[in-house]
Amino acid sequence: MSFQIILAKPRVNGSKIYLTSRKERSGREIRRKALEISETSLWRLSLRAPFTLWAVGMTHSTFAILLGGNLTVTDRLKKALADSRFIAADSGMRHAAILGVEPELWVGDFDSTDAELARQWPGIKQKTYPPEKNETDGEIATAEAVDRGATRLVFVGALGGERSDHALQHLLHAMSLAERGVDIVLTSGEEEAVPLLPGRISLDLPKGSLFSVIGFSALEGLDIIGARYPLVNFSLPFGSSRTVSNVAEGRVEFHLRSGKGMILARPYDMTGA
Repeated sequence: MSFQIILAKPRVNGSKIYLTSRKERSGREIRRKALEISETSLWRLSLRAPFTLWAVGMTHSTFAILLGGNLTVTDRLKKALADSRFIAADSGMRHAAILGVEPELWVGDFDSTDAELARQWPGIKQKTYPPEKNETDGEIATAEAVDRGATRLVFVGALGGERSDHALQHLLHAMSLAERGVDIVLTSGEEEAVPLLPGRISLDLPKGSLFSVIGFSALEGLDIIGARYPLVNFSLPFGSSRTVSNVAEGRVEFHLRSGKGMILARPYDMTGA
């Protein structure tokens, strides 16, 4: 939980709260700013007329979605899941035991959950859906997390596995969520994926580990800094393999002017060292 301290006089309009600055003693009006508080909470800390001191609590809630792909428990995975809440999608529940966690919800049509797995978790709240549904179990689990206030998502077991169609869909779903402002990472423990959109992003990768950038469109203005094969203001045509199999020199920074892609990192793969 982080806090922003605001010195202001609150003004309420219906269900919305606005914070507006007042005039200085000299009568010169300083910047008047209205801040609409929607999905944050206000804690009143103290009162000093004519100001009220408020703290705006900006909650950052991480949800891990347990999916049916491969999973290897690593130190990086444990760090990524610290302080997370968990929701399992169908057979993704099998990862709960090796992670030592108990999800708050288990969703899906349960067509890939065998009787033994169901017996292991009799007390978990379930939401069952018919097989003839319009979304995957993973998408349903993600929607449940967002409804519960998720601001960061970790797709656990999203990469690899028997179903390439599901793995590809997880990547596309993650991209659509990132475009809506959700902080998201996909992981198998041994491999990680992070959406790359216009702006900048940096990844803390071990020196000598492999990573690639896969364009989901043509990429313009791509910079890769902190890699064995750096790029500056590069134009990557759609479908090009130019940015496959690079090597991190430590923290790697990416800048992008336009387009969208996916960074795929293998932090334990030192074959390029």
